[in-house]
Amino acid sequence: MNIFTLTIALSVITFIAIGGWMGKKVKNVDDYFVAGRNAPTLLIVGTLVASVFSTSIFLGEAGFTYDGQLGPYLLLPGIAVTGYVYGALFFGTFLRRSNAPTVAAYFGERFDSRRVQQLAGLTIVLGLGGYLLVVTQGAALLLADLTGVSYPIAVVLAWLSYSSFTLYAGSKGVIVSDTLMFLFFSATTIVFVAYLVNSFGGFQFTIEELTRQDIKPDLTAWHGTIGPDTPWPTAVDFLIWLVIIDIAWSIVYAVSPWQSSRHLMAKNEHVVIRASIYACFAVIFLQILIYGAGGFINLAKYDIDPSETVMLWAAQNVVPELLGALLLAGIFAAALSSASTFLSLVGFSLSNDLRSDKTTTGLSLTRVLTGVISLAVLALSIALPPNVFWIMLFIGTVFASSWGPVALMSVWSKRITANAAFWGMGTGLLGNIIPASLDYAGLISLPSYLEPALLGVCTGLLVIFVISRKGNPSQKEMTYLSKLHHVPEEDCDPGQTRHTLIAARLLIVYGITMPFITLLMYVKPYQRGTSTIRPDDTINWTLIEPWIAFGPAILFIPLGTVAFITIKRRYQRAFNEDSD
Repeated sequence: MNIFTLTIALSVITFIAIGGWMGKKVKNVDDYFVAGRNAPTLLIVGTLVASVFSTSIFLGEAGFTYDGQLGPYLLLPGIAVTGYVYGALFFGTFLRRSNAPTVAAYFGERFDSRRVQQLAGLTIVLGLGGYLLVVTQGAALLLADLTGVSYPIAVVLAWLSYSSFTLYAGSKGVIVSDTLMFLFFSATTIVFVAYLVNSFGGFQFTIEELTRQDIKPDLTAWHGTIGPDTPWPTAVDFLIWLVIIDIAWSIVYAVSPWQSSRHLMAKNEHVVIRASIYACFAVIFLQILIYGAGGFINLAKYDIDPSETVMLWAAQNVVPELLGALLLAGIFAAALSSASTFLSLVGFSLSNDLRSDKTTTGLSLTRVLTGVISLAVLALSIALPPNVFWIMLFIGTVFASSWGPVALMSVWSKRITANAAFWGMGTGLLGNIIPASLDYAGLISLPSYLEPALLGVCTGLLVIFVISRKGNPSQKEMTYLSKLHHVPEEDCDPGQTRHTLIAARLLIVYGITMPFITLLMYVKPYQRGTSTIRPDDTINWTLIEPWIAFGPAILFIPLGTVAFITIKRRYQRAFNEDSD
């Protein structure tokens, strides 16, 4: 057993032990589903970030930047992560008020409709079941590469690693293990990237060298590699595609079940908001590190095949052996954290949302049904070929189109009816997966401005508006909506509100400072590498890159301002009490 295998094995044993210990504290279904609704900010941040980070980013997306898209993934602003903030403010806190056991159950209660709940539950089972499949396969590829075992055996080992504690401990085990895994893979990633960048001569020198050597066409340009043999004929096509994908993922971060369900576990609404803002920063920071590392490795080796193994290659060949082993253990931990979240949510929906009877769901039955899903994923992981990056993109955006409009309108629309919610969710789903499947199969070729996620959102919205005009919500639906907008007394606390407002101010600070960091660390080295910088070594403002650097200001200063105003107005009773 080499050091890489040993390190992963020890980390997995540790996480299984912790998950098993937490399982002893599960006394009822509420503990199993929502961890007793008492989780503090750190645990919510940990599970939000850990559930979205998996092998897809460490393998798929790192490989994507390695292949040629380093520039846009570092330079363009983080549109996607804004979903954490507006999702918490305008959906997550209201979901927390509902006290529903699952997000699908919330939809059923909000629209007084069992079939809406069942349809939402079905999308969770199919969508997150597919996502769980991708994550399991990614973890298996990692194990197979490191240990030399066959792929089927690696699948079984990966499956056992997360199923063993998820089935027993439910959300109580998942949320704690998620946080520990988040801290572990974050720390190892930071140290790994710091060593990597230092070995290449520093961040600025690395950007300059990659640009000057022209290892891959336009690797560091704002639009990345485009043209023949790529999906993007021009820079504009790539920009349209990236903006649409980022907007779709921002909706995913805002309302998707594996993100919004974390809010049901929060101690209070302030925890929901603060944790979401801090998760926004954590995801931005980690993405910059991982995307940067994927592209930077071109300086060490530019022809790694397949490109999805770029981080694995670097861990084994560029950094000290122990550091590489820790990184690989961190990547595997990221996979386990996402897998445990997906498995628990699919199992919860199968037991609570899809069953035709309305009897109380038992803890034993929930564990049994979760186990059935787990076995099905095991079989499919072995039978189907892996494709980490593109399947991840496809499955993730399904929730943007099927859940996005219905989720936000369930809180903010007095016109949406149960029928509209049902058909809007269903047609939004089909409006995405049908064109995406045809495009993926090569039967059609969609231009960048007809991204399936956008088609699905537009289809769902159109259906919602048309059907809502033909009826009115019931009195029960309107009463439920009215209760959702009643701020709980316990959340009108002056001290809690002040702390939450600090988090909102940090968004503004980020929007102000990040452009200058980008100009210094990326734009100047890039212009030096392309010999377009001014003779006095100052930035050439006639080019597009310096102006793109101000994207974070355009996004995060208004977002922070909206967050600050919303928090202050919503919990303004806290300020009145504080002044009395």
